[in-house]
Amino acid sequence: MSLDRVLSEIRAFDGVLELAPQDGSEHPPISWGDHFFYFAPDGRVPTNRQPYATIVTKDYPDDVSSRLDAPDRWRLNIHVGAKAAAELLGRAPAASGDAEVEDYSAEDVFLPHPLYGAYGWVCVVNPGTATLDRALEALRDAHDDDRRRVERRAAPN
Repeated sequence: MSLDRVLSEIRAFDGVLELAPQDGSEHPPISWGDHFFYFAPDGRVPTNRQPYATIVTKDYPDDVSSRLDAPDRWRLNIHVGAKAAAELLGRAPAASGDAEVEDYSAEDVFLPHPLYGAYGWVCVVNPGTATLDRALEALRDAHDDDRRRVERRAAPN
């Protein structure tokens, strides 16, 4: 299963912090079963930035177009930036409010994120033979980009 492979690969990144809320945790129930990834070598969840990648396993109230409530469906979301998003999508992501009609339920294809595509986020429902290797590369690049941002912010002026 590619979910196991994605989790195995990303967990091996140096300095990765995975937040994976479980049933009964202090995190909101909607987040239980999902995964959020940061570069955080100190092991603390950052409070001043968003994760660079997430894995969602269910529909959220404002994000149902990927049909993740159906059995065995999950979605990998990666912040890759506008340039890499255009390369992965074969076109520039639509501006906010101008989103093209997409079939966000399509599997194993790169799509702009249903809510954050205009901000350089891409997604893949159930990555497989057509997208998995490139998705893993994009995850590595996103991790390295987050590392550079963290190191730049920590550098003395």
